[in-house]
Parts: sequence; structure tokens; C-alpha cells
Amino acid sequence: MSATIQLPSSDLAADIDFFVNILGFHLDSIYPADDPAVAVISGFGLAIELDTHSDNSPYSITLRCRKRSEKHSDQSMITAPNGTKIYILEEEPAVIQPSTMHELSVSKLSDKNDWVIGRAGMHYRDLIPSRLGGAIIASHIHIPNGGLVPDMVHFHEVGFQLIYCYRGWVKVVYEDQGPPIILRSGDCVIQPPEIRHRVLESGDDLQVLEISVPAKHITKIDHEMQLPNETLNPDRNFNGSCFVHHIGATSPWSNWRIPGFKVQKTGIAQATQGIADVQIVSPIAGAETVLHQHHGDIVFYFIKEGSLTVNVCEQEKINSTHLSSGDAFVLPPNTTMSFTLCSADCEMVEVSLAADFVTTIIDSENKY
Repeated sequence: MSATIQLPSSDLAADIDFFVNILGFHLDSIYPADDPAVAVISGFGLAIELDTHSDNSPYSITLRCRKRSEKHSDQSMITAPNGTKIYILEEEPAVIQPSTMHELSVSKLSDKNDWVIGRAGMHYRDLIPSRLGGAIIASHIHIPNGGLVPDMVHFHEVGFQLIYCYRGWVKVVYEDQGPPIILRSGDCVIQPPEIRHRVLESGDDLQVLEISVPAKHITKIDHEMQLPNETLNPDRNFNGSCFVHHIGATSPWSNWRIPGFKVQKTGIAQATQGIADVQIVSPIAGAETVLHQHHGDIVFYFIKEGSLTVNVCEQEKINSTHLSSGDAFVLPPNTTMSFTLCSADCEMVEVSLAADFVTTIIDSENKY
């Protein structure tokens, strides 16, 4: 059982700074990472939940328990004589995966998307605004100025999480994985559920693609662990997934499942036991794909280099969208489509959930 006192916050960053740096509390968790709204801090025997969506007056206390006692089995809120509201809630599983609400979604870097300040002062751009009903969050993260990153050892309660280095470089360190590693453009890692890690340093204009499943998840701070830690166990299983560090510059290419394109495989399908896969795809000598459909739950693309046109057949009408580096899109299952007008340097990051899904070739001749 745990208990927190809930306080409203109109400026979460300022309140965290006050409680942590002035009063000496510890930051325990914060969410969501891309645009923080709730933070839990603790100290001096007290746990406080700062909530930007709360206007509690009088203030409230939340009791979270594995199972409600018989005494309060039919109550979710009781009021103390002084007016304080006590909410009695059963603890939820750390990860709840919502059903996917499919849609065709395109995000262009040239659009006037709002960048928001997220965890550790990083700039976030939302690549799937609907989050497909909460099933996934895809963020383009930007750290304009290099140097040491004011990060803490932390972990995420997620089902799957990818960090793909799009531009620049970043130094990170992971639990049981040895000394810090440097991710450069084209490299990626998956951060298995609850692996402790810390961002140490970055070069100027660092940009990464972060994919997390589900969209809503909690980031928690580990005040005890120091990284790198003494244990070296690179094959450790973290809640069903293993750590992967893919190095793009040395990874071989092979034929993709769709004719005309080549692929770099990352090993993420095996490391996640089929939960997800990440592949880098590129046209062979400016080739174009044939008409095809994918039948996966979520298939997301991020344009890493170059440009191409995505042709989608909707209600017997062809809609063509030209995309370039920094753009992204996600397609519903069973959408008939093709890639055309691919530049010679075109590269895309494909993220699929689950890893194994069927792709059907509709027409081996027509490409739109």
C-alpha cells in the first residue's frame, strides 16, 4: 500500500524545483515524459503528488492498495471531518496496453508543430497526435545545445521503447551493459521495461526518434543505483526483453520483404520475443515499390534521409503525399499503397508492432 497527498500545480517545473532544490525532497516519478503533467516527490516521510490537472480544495490524500479492505470495499472516496478527501484506489498494473484505434496519420517537419519542453529540458515533437487511442507515442526529440545533460538514473514502465539516433550523437549508460555507449546517427537501442539508464552527454543539435508503447507510461527515478554498475550481464532479460544496441554504419543490407528495396535488420524482433521490430529500409538504385498491403496492428515509418512519395488508395481514390527527411506516417492495416519517386539517398525507419505480420503484394506491375 502507498499513500500520497495530492497538491495542485500551475507550474510543474517551478514546483519541482522548489520542493527538490529548496526543501530537499526527491523526485520519484514524472509523466508523461513528452509533456509532464504529474510528478511524485518524497521526503521527510511524506509523499506528494503534484498534479497540473488538479484543483483540489480542500486537498486530498490518495491511498493505493493491492486490494481494498472489506471496510472500504464499496467506497472509492471518503471525507475526513476537516473536509479532506481520501481516495481509496486499487493499484493498477504497471503497463496497461489500450486497444489500437487505427488511422492514417502524417506528420511533416515543415508543419508548424509545437515543440514542448519535456523531461530533462528536452524538446519534444509529437509524431502521432492521436497516439492511436493510447497504443503508442512517437516523439521527435531535440537537444539543440550539446554538453552534459541534467539527467538522473531512471526507468520507464513500458512494454516497448526505442531510441533511434537521427542526428548528432549522445552518450548514454545502461544497467548491466558496461561502460557508457555513444549513439551516432543511424544507431539505435531498445530500452527494455524498467532497465535503469541515464543520458550523460550530447553533441550540438542532437535529434532522436523515441517510440514508446503504450503512450501513457510512468518514468520513475532510481535514487540508489549508480551507473555504470558493477554487474555486467548484457544478455539479461528485463521483463521479457533484452537490451539491443544496433550500429547502423556496420550493419549489412539484404533484400526487403517488398521487391525493389533493401533492409538493415536490427535484431529487435528476437530481443523482444516478437513484441516489436525495427528495420531500416532503402530503395535499390531509386526503385519504386509495387502495390502492397500490410496486415500488422501498427506499422510506423520515419523518413531518415532523402524523400519519397507515399501513394494511398482510399475509396478508389489515390492520395499521394511527398515526404522528406524528418517526416513520419502511420498506416491502418489493409491499406493499399506504394512508395514512388524515391530519392537515391532515401532511408526510412520502420517500426512494427508486432514483429511478425503479413504483407500482401496486390499488383506486381502497377506502382500508381
